[in-house]
Amino acid sequence: MKKIILALILGFSSILSAQNSVSGIVTDAQNQPLPGVSVYAQELHKGTTTDANGKYEFTNLPNGSLRLAFSYVGYANQNQTIDKLLKENTLNIKLLESILEMDEVVVSTPFNKLQSQNVMKIEHESIKTLQQKGTSTLIEGLATIPGVSQISTGTSIGKPVIRGLSGNRVLVYSQGVRIENQQFGDEHGLGLNDAGIESVEVIKGPASLLYGSDALGGVLYFNPEKFADENTFKANFSQKYFTNTQGSNSSIGLKTSTDNWKFLARGSFNTHSDYKIADGDRVTNSRYNETDFKTGIGYSNSSFSSVLRYNYNKLDIGIPEDGIAEQSSSKDTQFPRQGIFNHLLSLNNVIFFENSKLDVDLGYIANDRSEFEDSNDASLQMKLNTFNYNAKYHFPKFGKIETILGVQGMHQTNKNFGEEYLIPDATTNDFGAFGTANYEWNNSVLQAGLRFDNRKINSEAHGIAGEEGYFETLDKSFDSFNASLGYKTKLAEPLTLRLNIATGFRAPNLAELTSNGVHEGTNRYEIGNADLKTEQNVQTDLNLEYKNSHFEFFVNGFYNHVNNYIYTSPTGDVIDDNDVFVYVQDNAQLFGGEAGLHFHPHPLDWLHFETSFETVTGKKDNKDYLPLIPANNWTNTLRTEFKIKDWFQEGFATLNVSSTFSQDNVSGFETASKGYTLVNLGFGGTVKLGKTAFDLNLNGNNLFDKNYIAHLSRLKTDGIPNIGRNIVLGVNFNL
Repeated sequence: MKKIILALILGFSSILSAQNSVSGIVTDAQNQPLPGVSVYAQELHKGTTTDANGKYEFTNLPNGSLRLAFSYVGYANQNQTIDKLLKENTLNIKLLESILEMDEVVVSTPFNKLQSQNVMKIEHESIKTLQQKGTSTLIEGLATIPGVSQISTGTSIGKPVIRGLSGNRVLVYSQGVRIENQQFGDEHGLGLNDAGIESVEVIKGPASLLYGSDALGGVLYFNPEKFADENTFKANFSQKYFTNTQGSNSSIGLKTSTDNWKFLARGSFNTHSDYKIADGDRVTNSRYNETDFKTGIGYSNSSFSSVLRYNYNKLDIGIPEDGIAEQSSSKDTQFPRQGIFNHLLSLNNVIFFENSKLDVDLGYIANDRSEFEDSNDASLQMKLNTFNYNAKYHFPKFGKIETILGVQGMHQTNKNFGEEYLIPDATTNDFGAFGTANYEWNNSVLQAGLRFDNRKINSEAHGIAGEEGYFETLDKSFDSFNASLGYKTKLAEPLTLRLNIATGFRAPNLAELTSNGVHEGTNRYEIGNADLKTEQNVQTDLNLEYKNSHFEFFVNGFYNHVNNYIYTSPTGDVIDDNDVFVYVQDNAQLFGGEAGLHFHPHPLDWLHFETSFETVTGKKDNKDYLPLIPANNWTNTLRTEFKIKDWFQEGFATLNVSSTFSQDNVSGFETASKGYTLVNLGFGGTVKLGKTAFDLNLNGNNLFDKNYIAHLSRLKTDGIPNIGRNIVLGVNFNL
């Protein structure tokens, strides 16, 4: 397969050659030219901005179709497609003012349409927007998106939860590559830094049709930072300070582009002391340090576009086992601690033909995870190496029908190098093939797809039978067929309906199949089950949206039935002072949804009010509740926008009140959680002093220093509260 893909890239890259161009003028509703409009060709990774006369131009374009995205602050985004490029093309655009949120191009779904055109409801958030909320980590920012939560260990470790599903049931993509970093473990976080990431897209529901196993619960798709506009050079430096942890987050980046070549690089360093709870005490050894480096180089011409990216991430994380003990503001982690090294290399290619194209994404991930109990010699060390590929062929458009066929696969090896074994040495191989089609007519869209997958897992025997750390040889194969069907229509001009039915699957992971020992992340003796079957689900989603120039309303409802849901159950036995849990299966149901509105009263152009509510309930067939289900949440935000003469532009101030309700619907070994309300303030904008300009953000999170314990906090069993008041100051200089 590797050789076939390589041959495709090298063999087809020089088949076609074209010297096509497109140019035009972007104007407003009064036909006045708009300077500074961003124009971006996603597939070519090429961007430019309109000049003082509103004019833009792209040259050296491929044959076939071309999709351009036009965006400008205060105006509605447009996504325009030229179905067949000529040698010279003219595309004039008129942008309309829009006070409400912009319509974004969705990359995580197969046909890359604007969200308003998409069959599936996808949540899209820019990282800049998440950062303005003052959160200290990427996962904390994600948890502010309706339907997304986190299982946290202090401020350093967070695992995403989408509508009650987490761990291996939620797939994470970065740089077009699926992230594999032993995500089965409760102590294994997201493994990504927000520096060098442009935005995130959240698929809330089974996405196995597009992504295979482990996308049963949903997908977090991170879009990397864009390259600079053609023939420009940009550099920036940002710095944030966090009062609670005396933390610092520094990032510096540069990027440049010519007509064909593009390059960028970004480095960042993140360091935090133990976090303080509301009474002023610090949670001992919750400190952490993170180093991150990202770089990329791209080339595009009239035949193909290719981008090579690399991401290095190093995490040094303290594990807060002693609760509130020794008080220190040191940033040097104590024992026990984790050391994690992650290398991500991706190669993303688009090869253009006359009326079709081929996307080929290749990825390699090297994850080195070590746990240090009482010395710098790792007691547990796992090295996970993963190669994955994803090839999609976009057929020529047939009338109103767009069709894609694709293959995906993964080869993965896990090796142990420490004295302790959490999972055995093993090899995993995935292969999947799928097809999907999109039919659009009038104000309606119909999308359907079908997929087959196979996963093979082979593990090696280790240890002595009957003792902790013993693993039998494992040779398992799992197959699954999945399908999806989606329908979108406009019931009226401002009212949109989406209905989606999709199946998903997840093959059992190594921990579930083979565990035999104490899992430090859960303080339990866990015993795997080699007879586990594949989880298979069917989810129905209903989305209703109303949108006009001053008012938005949405309601999302879902019902998710999961066959053979895998979970741990206590046996009543105790080994080495640890309760024994075994992996078992039962059918389960999850249901709930999100609702919200965004109101912009006329003529108060500077005022916005947003509110959202989210709820999820998870039950087994016997009516017992599932574990790790987030509590209901109601969030209200009042936002004002302003400017002060010429020296303070794009100013904003926000008041956010987030109410989390009590969670009494708990599984047998969980305890109920009390509700709480947090108040957050935000202020920021662009400061211009002469020729110097910089972005400023000031946030006060948990402003009233509320003492609370989140239901999904792993420190909850020890009675350790979450973080207290945290003031965050951030600046960003474009050099």
